Amino acid sequence: MNNNPVCWFEIYVQDMPRARRFYEAVFQTQLTQLETPDMEMWAFPMLPERPGATGSLVKMPGVPSGANSVLVYFSCADCAIEANRATTAGGRIFKEKFSIGQYGFIALVVDTEGNMIGLHSMQ
Repeated sequence: MNNNPVCWFEIYVQDMPRARRFYEAVFQTQLTQLETPDMEMWAFPMLPERPGATGSLVKMPGVPSGANSVLVYFSCADCAIEANRATTAGGRIFKEKFSIGQYGFIALVVDTEGNMIGLHSMQ
């Protein structure tokens, strides 16, 4: 494999306005609508010159949110900050910030759609 293993992610949602408010509030960013047939997609900002992957929120008929087996981790300066924003934005903290040794810290939160996401930081 010559590339980073993740090139894109999709988080499936049922209530797009509610999900957008949650992610825009937690990460203090604006999502951009993508033109796609038969589904609604709102993409996270992409910085092509920087490492990492981007992705989108997706609302597609017949595809439920939550209870999925994929966990996406978002990079943060201090994951405790975004975890606290998640509760303010209508989500909940599943596991408070904790150390993973030399690899930094993680926190796990559940969004307004029932999806669990990971937050990672080195401090």
